[in-house]
Amino acid sequence: MIVFDKVSKKFFNDTYGVKEVSFEIETGELVLITGPTGSGKTTLMRLITREYLLDGGQILFEGTSLKEIKTSLLPQHRRQIGVVFQDYRLLSESNVWENVALPLFIAGKSDPQIEERVTDLLELVKLDDKAELFPKELSGGEAQRVAIARALATAPPVLFADEPTGNLDKDSSQAIIRLLKKINELGTTVLVSTHDIVVLDEMKGVRRLELKNGELVLDTQSKKETKKKKQEKEKAEEPKPKKSPEKKKKKEVSKPKEKVEDLEDKPKKPRFKMPFKKLQLRKKQEKE
Repeated sequence: MIVFDKVSKKFFNDTYGVKEVSFEIETGELVLITGPTGSGKTTLMRLITREYLLDGGQILFEGTSLKEIKTSLLPQHRRQIGVVFQDYRLLSESNVWENVALPLFIAGKSDPQIEERVTDLLELVKLDDKAELFPKELSGGEAQRVAIARALATAPPVLFADEPTGNLDKDSSQAIIRLLKKINELGTTVLVSTHDIVVLDEMKGVRRLELKNGELVLDTQSKKETKKKKQEKEKAEEPKPKKSPEKKKKKEVSKPKEKVEDLEDKPKKPRFKMPFKKLQLRKKQEKE
C-alpha cells in the first residue's frame, strides 16, 4: 500500500529529514514509527501527504508514484490520509459535532450524509453525549478523540497519528491507543509516530520502524511473517494435483447472503441532528 524506496529529503545546511529510507506497509497494518525528536518521524508523514517533495528515491501510494500526482489532484490524495496531530488543531469557535462535520461539509456531502457519518464517528470515539460542547470544555483525551473522529470523517484508508499522546496523561494515552487499535481492527491502516514509553508498552509486539538522524535503523517486521509469505509463495508455485472426476451433485438452492455493502446501504437513524448550517446561523447571530 505504501512503499518507500531509498527516500531522502534534504533541508537547508545539507541536513537530512530522512536519508535513503526504505520500507513497505501492507494494507490493514498497524505500525509504530519511533525515534527521538528530530529523527524524521514527522517528515515521513509530510512526505506521504506530499506536503514535502522528496529529493531522492520514490514513494508509492496504492501503486501510484507521488511524483506523478498533479497539483490539482493533491486534495484527492490527501483525503485518503487522515492525520491526527499532537496539539489536536480543533476549531475553538466550533463545537464537537461541527469540528467532526467540517471535512464532510467541505467535501460537499448532504446534511443527511453528514448527520449519519458524524453520529457513527462520535459513537466510535464515545463522545456522542458531548456533541454540543466546545474544545475548551473538553479534557485533553476527549479533544484528541474528537481529532481522531475528524481525521476519519471522509473514511480514509490510512490514518497517521503524529505523537497523539504527547500532551496526555497515562490513562488518557492508554485510552487513545486502545481506540487506534480498534480503528485498525476495523480495517484502517494505522501509522503511529511516537517516543512515548506508555505507547510502546501498550503496543508491544506491533511492528516498529525506528528512525535515528533521519535513517531507518530498525524494522521489527517479524521473521515469522517473512517466512510465512515465502511459504505461501512456494505453495502458490506448486503444480496443483489433478482432481478425480466426481459425481455431479444437485445444487442446493440457498438464500443469498447479505453483504457488508448491503448493510451499509440500509438507512440509519441518527441519534441527534445538528445540520452544519447551525454553525453559520450561530456566527450570524453573534455578529448581530
